Amino acid sequence: MKIDDLVQGTVIKRPSKIIKSPYVADININNTEFLAHTAALGCCGLCDVGATILLAPLNSKSKKTNKCVYSAQLSIINEKNNEIIIGIHPKLAEQLVEKCLVKNYLSILQDCKKYRKETVIFVKNKVDSRFDFTGIDKNNIPFIMEVKNVPLADYDDICAKDRKKMSYDDRPYNSKIAYFPDGYRKKSSDPVSPRALKHIRELTLIKKESITRCIMCYVIQRTDVDRFQPSIIDPEYRQAVKEAIEAGVEIITLVVNWTRDGEAYFVKDNLFMVPF
Repeated sequence: MKIDDLVQGTVIKRPSKIIKSPYVADININNTEFLAHTAALGCCGLCDVGATILLAPLNSKSKKTNKCVYSAQLSIINEKNNEIIIGIHPKLAEQLVEKCLVKNYLSILQDCKKYRKETVIFVKNKVDSRFDFTGIDKNNIPFIMEVKNVPLADYDDICAKDRKKMSYDDRPYNSKIAYFPDGYRKKSSDPVSPRALKHIRELTLIKKESITRCIMCYVIQRTDVDRFQPSIIDPEYRQAVKEAIEAGVEIITLVVNWTRDGEAYFVKDNLFMVPF
C-alpha cells in the first residue's frame, strides 16, 4: 500500500489556535503554518505538540468542509540512532487489512470467497455495532472481523509514572511491547475505550451463540516491537480479551513496516502475544 505526496511537518499546537477542535492542529511545513486534520488525537505524543509527522494533502472537498489542508498519517520518532515510522491515522489500519485480504496475506483467512466493509449487526439486547469486515471464508463459514489500530509501544507496558523511574539504555530499540488500548480517561477505573470493550464483548457473544468465525485484528504499524498484549492499564479490557479467546475468538497481530515514501509492507500476522 502507498500514501502519495507525503510531506513532513511539525505539530505546533493541538487543538489549533484557529479551530478549537482536538481533531485539528497547527502544523509547520517548511516554515509555513497549515491546518491539519489529526484523527488520532494526540496519540500519546505521536501526533501532539513537537511531534514530527508525515501528512497527506486533502482533496478540495475536505478543505472546504473543515479548512484543513493536510491529514496526519505517519509519525517519525528517533531512538537509539534508529528512525521509526509509525502509522497513526486509524483508517490506515482498516485499509491495510483490506489489502491483506485481497492479497491473501492473512494466514488464518486465506482465499475468503467474499467480504464487505462496515457491516451493522443488530440483535436485540445482545449486539448493536458496526464491524469493520464481514464475509464468507473458503469453507463457506461466515466471519466477522474487527480491526484496531495499535500505534503505541514501549519497553514495558506500565503507567507513565512508573516508566519514568526505569532505565532502558541496555535494551535493543526493537524489543518493545505493543499494547492496546491506551489514552485519556477521567478515572483510572474507567475503560480506556468503551467502544473497543463493547466490540470484543459482542464478538465473544456472537461466537458463543453461532458458528460464525469472530476475529479481532490488531494492526501494529511499527517494527520496533517483539510482542503484543492488551494493556495492563485497562484490566477490564484485558479480562474481556481473555474471555474472548477462551470462547474461540481468533486473534491476529499484524505488523506493518512504513517507509518515509509512504509505502507499507507486510511483516507478519502472528506477532507473539504475551500469555495472560
